[in-house]
Amino acid sequence: MWPTKILNDHLAGLGNALTGLVGVAPHARPWANFVVMELLVALILVVMFALLRPRLSVDRPGKLQQTCELAYDFLRGQAEEQIPHHGVHYLTYFGTLFFFILFMNLIGVIPGFESPTMNPSVPLGCAVATFLYYNFVGFQANGVLKYLGQFAGPMMALAPLMIPIELISHLARPLSLTIRLYANMYAGERVTMVFLSLTYFLVPAVFMGLHVFVSLLQAYIFMLLTMMYVAGAVAHEH
Repeated sequence: MWPTKILNDHLAGLGNALTGLVGVAPHARPWANFVVMELLVALILVVMFALLRPRLSVDRPGKLQQTCELAYDFLRGQAEEQIPHHGVHYLTYFGTLFFFILFMNLIGVIPGFESPTMNPSVPLGCAVATFLYYNFVGFQANGVLKYLGQFAGPMMALAPLMIPIELISHLARPLSLTIRLYANMYAGERVTMVFLSLTYFLVPAVFMGLHVFVSLLQAYIFMLLTMMYVAGAVAHEH
């Protein structure tokens, strides 16, 4: 894509410096499409909210503010439904994750761009971040010993059976999140491209609309599962 070409032509040194931090050998054109699209989405979000913040108004809210308020009310309602009494404490992560995945899914609708979530590395990164986050807040809410004790089940006699089951269950969560998001976005993009190659009259628009719906749905499902994992991690059993 043209943004990737620009970065590879002019910022190859920076790309090699960044990839070198994780042990990747230097390459003549280190920037990949999915990395550039991720950075572009992050930039769009930062600019959008930077423009919104000084324009916030109680008396005369603009269209962008009204849209964001609707999204905020929806996300807060979902958080409080999944995590009663203190779901709002984790709303920052939920909102960031939702908007980031949503914009990454939708950017592929723009001609000349592609959704970075079509590359499995991107959903995997979001899934690993979620895995680390819900375990971290679980340790915060319950303490290390009490949180780890949940893996043993309700009775110590069941611990030899429950601990392997719980470990496998938790380790499978990042894989499940990754495959669900990646497979749906990749399939949606391929279907749209197939019909675009056959005809440009009306039919592709239907599948592009379906792609937008899938993008919204997958961002919501990823966020909702994250809420459920956090709810289980921070629950105080009585």
